[in-house]
Amino acid sequence: MTSSESTSPSVVPPLHSPKSPVWPTFPFHREGSRVWERGGALRDLPSPLPTKRTRTYSATARASAGPVFKGVCKQFSRSQGHGFITPENGSEDIFVHVSDIEGEYVPVEGDEVTYKMCPIPPKNQKFQAVEVVLTQLAPHTPHETWSGQVVGS
Repeated sequence: MTSSESTSPSVVPPLHSPKSPVWPTFPFHREGSRVWERGGALRDLPSPLPTKRTRTYSATARASAGPVFKGVCKQFSRSQGHGFITPENGSEDIFVHVSDIEGEYVPVEGDEVTYKMCPIPPKNQKFQAVEVVLTQLAPHTPHETWSGQVVGS
């Protein structure tokens, strides 16, 4: 190595802006994006919705002390872990998370339920159903237990 080679500055490639916009990465990715599914495996992501496990004690206490409402299961997806209940009074459908369902059966469309309501943070403008109990199974509909056994027809 000669003295002229050791003193020459290293060549740095020029910086180029990316062709697509670069978004900052946060712990919570944009809704609908499938960034977390790389490699075919679904990673554990923090849920923006409070589940039974992550709900604060005070929110749980307020919901438990609240009135009991009646409704009908509009839709429930076991694989997605959530669904919706149509309230008996005809108001807007209410979100229900799998962790808030009491009992041994997976809800299906048409099941009558009772539930209490808990506000969804951060704005507490919408509500989710908690302490959901199936009171009447939809007639002539097969029901599945949480263990996977199919009952009825």
